[in-house]
Amino acid sequence: PSPRTCQPNGASEEALRCEIEELKQKDLALDQEIAQLLSEGYNLEELEKHISLLHEYNDIKDAGQMLLGKLAVIRGVTTKQLYPEYDLELSD
Repeated sequence: PSPRTCQPNGASEEALRCEIEELKQKDLALDQEIAQLLSEGYNLEELEKHISLLHEYNDIKDAGQMLLGKLAVIRGVTTKQLYPEYDLELSD
């Protein structure tokens, strides 16, 4: 994301104009990014599926982290200490 070009304060007309301009710039940047991905051979369906799978992966990972945390509390250890027991890398 690009840095903010102005600092709107409150709901003044000028602040709203500024926010609209920033949203237009963001929209243009996203359109350019989509065009670049399409030119690299990606298609929208594939990208949407990939994003959906990433969300699912993150949800499952979060649930696993929560379970490890609860198990660590029960055992009186840190979650880090449980990683080797379950063949997990710290970067997992």
